[in-house]
Amino acid sequence: MGDFQLRMPNGSRVPFARVPIDFVGVHERADSFTKRSIKNESKLAALCAAVTMLDLTTLEGMDTPGKVRQLCSKARQPISSLLMDQLRRERPGLAPIPAVAAVCVYPSLVPYAKEYLQGSGIKVAAVSTAFPSGQAPLDVKLLDVKRAVQLGADEIDMVIDRGAFLSGRYQKVFDEIVKVKDLCGERVHLKVILETGELKTYDHVRFASDMAMEAGADFIKTSTGKVTPAATMPVTLVMLQAITDHYERTGRMVGMKPAGGIRTAKQAIHYLCMVNETLGQAWLTPDWFRFGASVLLNDLLRQIFKQVTGRYYYDKAFSTD
Repeated sequence: MGDFQLRMPNGSRVPFARVPIDFVGVHERADSFTKRSIKNESKLAALCAAVTMLDLTTLEGMDTPGKVRQLCSKARQPISSLLMDQLRRERPGLAPIPAVAAVCVYPSLVPYAKEYLQGSGIKVAAVSTAFPSGQAPLDVKLLDVKRAVQLGADEIDMVIDRGAFLSGRYQKVFDEIVKVKDLCGERVHLKVILETGELKTYDHVRFASDMAMEAGADFIKTSTGKVTPAATMPVTLVMLQAITDHYERTGRMVGMKPAGGIRTAKQAIHYLCMVNETLGQAWLTPDWFRFGASVLLNDLLRQIFKQVTGRYYYDKAFSTD
């Protein structure tokens, strides 16, 4: 797999090296993070940190402004004041459960999310570019992004055209990311979704990661959550290593977002260990690492209650949205 180049809009060429991935090595390394343990006194901090890195998401055909309102309410205040009072009776002076990083919705629902999150500091992300398939003409995709930005989205989660990528039309994929980033500008962060479950090989995942970052992605993201498999630790490790190499080569930090399939606090802590040991502590903030996993929040809350009180609360103590 030799080196080759892609064109930037100004005519300059960006060189790429096709990096072969050691399948066995990636799986062994990823598996090693599932054997990490952290001390009890650090676990509560890790659980709360994971809450701050969550993108709560609703991307269903039956989404309504009311559903978005409820999701935004949980994003701002993950547990009720009554439950927080119970925690503080067990541990006086306990800091409030933090808010999440962002709420992710379809573009048409961005205005409602902006209204409900006003003053909270929580970002509003919009999926775009014919999510989740990416199969639409370029002008339609760009109009989708432009409209979401005009409606006030702070972040755009775009999907790449996997059909173009897998058929070798890399310049088309690269050009679309560049054009979307141009529409986002500096204010709006761009997350590029690779849909790794459809890319099939780690070699493809690595090359797509490199391409997205060179085209201007602020974050690279594993999945839409609509395809199986979604986020896995090996595929995330490949993408984290791509970010490491990009940073060492350019000095530019790029964020990472595994999305789909991360359901438990235990899994989340494994991912945080992997980020810490691969990228370093500078990436352990919502500015540079996110979980795309709404179901994860309730298990994080259950584990926080366990750390504080020594017992589990029943699942229905927390809202299911």
